[in-house]
Amino acid sequence: MPSQTKRTTLYLDTNLHTALRLKSIAVSRSLSEIVNEAIRQSLAEDAQDIEAFESRAREPLLSYDEMVKKLKKDGRI
Repeated sequence: MPSQTKRTTLYLDTNLHTALRLKSIAVSRSLSEIVNEAIRQSLAEDAQDIEAFESRAREPLLSYDEMVKKLKKDGRI
């Protein structure tokens, strides 16, 4: 575990805690390691989503009707 950590209290659903504890045993890793990894992955996905959104922010907006017409024209619907 990294040397800089912060202790916190989490309240988990009982079933999630049981599953997490069993996974911890199966993969020989601590609950903290598994939770930290999951949070890192979630935040990385959020960062990717924000980046994708920002890269498309300047694209022209299409109305619903325009989008349906484009999909029909392209043979998608």
